[in-house]
Amino acid sequence: QVQLVESGGGLVQPGGSLTLSCVASGSIFSIYVMAWYRQAPGKQREMVASITSDGNTNYADSVKGRSTISRDNAKNTIYLQMNSLEPEDTAVYYCYRKNRRVMTMPWLSYWGQGTQVTVSS
Repeated sequence: QVQLVESGGGLVQPGGSLTLSCVASGSIFSIYVMAWYRQAPGKQREMVASITSDGNTNYADSVKGRSTISRDNAKNTIYLQMNSLEPEDTAVYYCYRKNRRVMTMPWLSYWGQGTQVTVSS
């Protein structure tokens, strides 16, 4: 089992910046994908950014160029730095991790509880 704990959410003004953190603990395997998803009221959950154990990153078009996902493997932590925030970025942000011990084993997936980000003046 893997536990994911997010932090860093809050209220920020339009145009501001925020950095989210997600710490993973438990049955951590070295082959992984970690990501940030978000879900706004009345909308489906969507992927915001992801990072693999190889260091490859991927971003949703809506945040590309103003967000950066990074990791600290020693701390089993990923970060999402978001700049130029807009009211449309308001959502609950969830941390996600899937990992496996070796390439031949199935992925095991986990979600965090979420952290609220509100962009408003």
